Amino acid sequence: MARMGDVLAGINSSWEFDTDSVLIRFERGIRTPRLFHVLGERRVPYEALRSIDLVPGPRQGTVVLRAEPRPGADPLVEVAAGQLRETSDPYRLVLPVEREPLAASYVSEVHSVLGPLVDEPADRHLVAAPPPPLQFKAYDGKVSFDGETVSFRWFSTAASSAKWKAGDQTFAVGELEGVVWRSPEVVGGHLRLVRRGTHEQPPEEPDQDPAAVVFGLGYGLVHESLPLAASVLEAVRAAEPDPVPETVVAVPHVEPPAVRVRPAPGDIADRIRHLGELHEAGLLTDDEFSTKKAELLAEL
Repeated sequence: MARMGDVLAGINSSWEFDTDSVLIRFERGIRTPRLFHVLGERRVPYEALRSIDLVPGPRQGTVVLRAEPRPGADPLVEVAAGQLRETSDPYRLVLPVEREPLAASYVSEVHSVLGPLVDEPADRHLVAAPPPPLQFKAYDGKVSFDGETVSFRWFSTAASSAKWKAGDQTFAVGELEGVVWRSPEVVGGHLRLVRRGTHEQPPEEPDQDPAAVVFGLGYGLVHESLPLAASVLEAVRAAEPDPVPETVVAVPHVEPPAVRVRPAPGDIADRIRHLGELHEAGLLTDDEFSTKKAELLAEL
């Protein structure tokens, strides 16, 4: 881009535009969403973006620079699945209206470098999730992730009898297929691990599932549970084996063995009679007749 390193400062965050990416730095003010405190800063390659637009702001005198990542490019957005409040959207920058012309120029420049695959899902995560170790308290247990395993330690005062009977749980990343996060800001908030290779239907209620924890008032807060869920998802995706390309194996051509067809006995008898006629006519010697007759009899 033309103005490498230029910074566009807004409310709660600032965006620094580089030649191939934008660096989003979040403020740590008392009015800044606590999720932004945890994220700190995020490097977003332009190849991770689906679009970027400038729209009217929530209040008079403001505009909003809004970027949208490609599906599958950002583990945080993928696991959030549209459940974040608008004010906690890390791809949303609120600006004073006087910065609209400058913001519009950035929008134009970013659009000029977006590739042809903007509408295609990313084949891998392009934006990093918060790094482990991470942990938080759910209503019925404590969750921790060290980069290799997810651990659930149940609280005796809140865990269901099913979980207490199953005991504390530890799941290696390689055992997992995914993670489901339901915001603690709605009824039924929870985090559930999706185990790989199991055909058993998990319990419908997460409070009965030893691979899930439930949230509640003051438990599993967004800024604690969502970063951990995104970090687990990133590790799960990274642990997936690369698809093995189909290869064509050349099979050498082998001629099938010759199948010997035995002549019918009647044919042999006719040919022997014909040889006898040739012998009587003096066209075959005694030795020649005997040899040919023996060859024909051998074919029976």
